[in-house]
Amino acid sequence: MIGPADLRGIPLFEGVSDAQLEDLIAAGEEISFAPGDELFHEGAPSDHWFVLLEGEIDLLRHFGREDMLLARLDRPGRWAGGFQAWDPSGAYLATGRATTHGRVLCVPAADLRSLTVQWFPFSVHIIDGVFNTARSVEEGARQRAALVKLGTLAAGLAHELNNPAAAATRAVDALEDASQGVLASLGGLAQSDLSPELFSELDRRRRQVVAPARPLDPLAAADREDELSDWLGERGVARSWDLAPVLAGANVDVPWCEDVAELVGDAALGSALEWVASTLSVATLLAQVKESTRRISDLVSAVRTYSQMDRGSTQRIDITEGLESTLVMLGHRLKDGITVQRDYAAELAEVEAFPGELNQVWTNLIENAVDAMDGQGTLGVVTRALPAEVVVEIRDTGSGFAPGAEGRAFEAFFTTKEVGKGTGLGLDIARRIVVDRHFGTITIDSRPGDTVVRVTLPITPPRT
Repeated sequence: MIGPADLRGIPLFEGVSDAQLEDLIAAGEEISFAPGDELFHEGAPSDHWFVLLEGEIDLLRHFGREDMLLARLDRPGRWAGGFQAWDPSGAYLATGRATTHGRVLCVPAADLRSLTVQWFPFSVHIIDGVFNTARSVEEGARQRAALVKLGTLAAGLAHELNNPAAAATRAVDALEDASQGVLASLGGLAQSDLSPELFSELDRRRRQVVAPARPLDPLAAADREDELSDWLGERGVARSWDLAPVLAGANVDVPWCEDVAELVGDAALGSALEWVASTLSVATLLAQVKESTRRISDLVSAVRTYSQMDRGSTQRIDITEGLESTLVMLGHRLKDGITVQRDYAAELAEVEAFPGELNQVWTNLIENAVDAMDGQGTLGVVTRALPAEVVVEIRDTGSGFAPGAEGRAFEAFFTTKEVGKGTGLGLDIARRIVVDRHFGTITIDSRPGDTVVRVTLPITPPRT
């Protein structure tokens, strides 16, 4: 049975009276351990304070595919944990695993605070201040990083929306002119006394015009326009320079125009070709409006999926859908020199998760990958199915982590970016969301030209 005499020779307890030591011993319990025993686990609530009495305990943190030794409790009086005595959300920073036989004094964090308040009230205020200041600094940095990221996403989304919106506006403006052209040409056909039968035949020929599946080669298109313009000029057709490009773009050639001329006669030829060209323009412009508004609708849908505005907290979600919406949101950064390669599993089970939080993870990982490639390279987005888990991999062809940096990647405020370009919160947030919120794992395999961040999520997380 441990007594005050067992603690008296430990430097940690210098200045502590025997009565205080007896209160401390009464609040806790002596725990014996053997090699391989795990006394506490990284990320779990730090609700107990462990003081080494005898033996050795390794403090390990999980990085990549292995546990890294951070420190070792190897002398009586060295301690770990107990953070919830001052921070209700405090968690163990590492896993404590015994390497020898030994003993610890284990004191609940609530009792540790109570005793500390009784013994050293002034020190408690100091400790509270340190914890609260550190938490305030971290939360402030997180909020600032979130605002910066929100502004960046908003600017990128505005840019993505501007292109189809501007295209739709231009098409609508052009539609007004094209519609006027249709009406004017119909008036010209009426004045030329074109019979209903000939007009029906002209309409049949118009419907036979089929635009090419892909635009003509620029040189071929220019040659076709020149041929049509010359032919129209020779036949005295007004505004030949306006009609020729439209007809050429619809794959109309000189023989087709000659067939129309034979059908309607020279008096109605100009109005007939203008009517055909105007209707072709209207159809083309309507297709542009349809495509532009579809792109806008797709962007709005992607924003809803990304933000999960219409969903509750936890949902059965399609991971691929979240990845795709994130790629759309970051489209302004995935242009020019970035090639996106998707490799999605054909049959991927839905995962029970917080969808908005996971999209934040994908955003951080993809942005980090793009930054690592400095705007030039290949971004790989991969999903794989395991029996009870889903794996997501974000790969990049950047230079990889510097020696020694990979092991610190998930530390709060650690960043490899230049000053002003990173807060060091992205991977820390990602780790918290994946590990603490979704009971998954996140690891990094880094080498020059092939860095992989791998996220593994349980299909159904354990109930807590």
